[in-house]
Amino acid sequence: MINLDAILILVGCFVAMLLLRFPISITLAGSALVTIMYLDVPWVVVGQRMIQGMNSYSLLTIPFFILAGQIMSAGGMALRIVNFAQLFVGMVRGGLALVSCVACMFFGNISGSAVADVSSIGSVLIPAMKKKKYDADYAVAVTTSASIQGVVVPPSHNLVLYSIAAGGVSISSLFLAGIVPGILLLVTLMAVSYIIARKRGYEKGDPIQWKDVPKIIRDGVLSLLVGVIILGGILSGWFTATESGALACVYAFILTFFVYRDIPLSQMGLIFKRTFRTVAMVLFLIAASDAFGWMLAYLKIPTLVTDLFLNISDSPFVILLLINILLLLLGFPMDMAPMIMIMTPILLPVVTSIGVDPVHFGIMMILNCGIGLITPPVGTVLFVGCAIGKVSINQATKASIPFFLAMCVVLLLLTYIPQISLWLPGLFHGTP
Repeated sequence: MINLDAILILVGCFVAMLLLRFPISITLAGSALVTIMYLDVPWVVVGQRMIQGMNSYSLLTIPFFILAGQIMSAGGMALRIVNFAQLFVGMVRGGLALVSCVACMFFGNISGSAVADVSSIGSVLIPAMKKKKYDADYAVAVTTSASIQGVVVPPSHNLVLYSIAAGGVSISSLFLAGIVPGILLLVTLMAVSYIIARKRGYEKGDPIQWKDVPKIIRDGVLSLLVGVIILGGILSGWFTATESGALACVYAFILTFFVYRDIPLSQMGLIFKRTFRTVAMVLFLIAASDAFGWMLAYLKIPTLVTDLFLNISDSPFVILLLINILLLLLGFPMDMAPMIMIMTPILLPVVTSIGVDPVHFGIMMILNCGIGLITPPVGTVLFVGCAIGKVSINQATKASIPFFLAMCVVLLLLTYIPQISLWLPGLFHGTP
């Protein structure tokens, strides 16, 4: 039997605590606790579910990926990636904008984080674009939009979060599934950047001296090997995702401190501190989400949502369109990680009931949530880009509209052409 009063209490507490600006982890755990009190279920259930939520070997992957990204970000890796990207597209009209797109793709393959992308690449390229007379709002818009590639391409820790929220979907399949959509997103954003750059008459990039090319290639390849270690180890079967992450940390440590020597070894303590802070927030969020998710399942909310969508239409085309609209709208007030942890257990039963592969839906979900990172009022990536470029949120939001629409087009292609996501997993694994 459906307990509507308990559902209203759960949803009401969640919305009220969000409006009161409680941290999202406290909001999730607190909403579950209040609802459990109403249902007269022992309070200890919340604690048990939170502990069980963190009792997963797959979770070890996240700290390693975050640590590897932090080590690489702390050094001069961003500038090396930018120089490497400039070899390919730097001499085209509006070349710095295209370099931003390619560099964010490369750096996303190292950090797996959109915020790390825009912080590292943006701090190099946004001032450089402004110096070359690019409009500041355009420089911010293209860099923040391009950084969303970091949440789709491996080794995105958001894909790991989805795997956990979805009940153990293969991480290697998700990593493979993100490659082609990431390339499609890159090509689309580059096309939009180029069209705008030509229309506004932006300059070409500075020529690169031939004597510098070998060093630029060497540094770029060495930097990108982090992603090769992670993907290669997983796909070859030599390592699990967790073991690949650990090896990537060792490689990043050696490259940063003993090959490039960009920063002193004494900085490692600060890197560990930033990593521990990030990991603690992520793990607490996962624990709180598990308690909230258990409450959703206990109240049969996923079943209600599935029935609601199926009552609206039995067409997969319509249902997927409605889900995309719902996720895009939720992306405005919600941050990415909680959105993944909350909405995956609710929507996954809906899409599986109409025959959508969980891996395919995972890429849809991640891109949807990623688009939310550049939309106010909770667009974390947008805020970081505006701080670097010294432009207002309104200016950057208006300048981002063409890129937002382009990403929505890519999202629709991914939604209705499943093989864009599933081709590589099927090629390597037989079935995704």
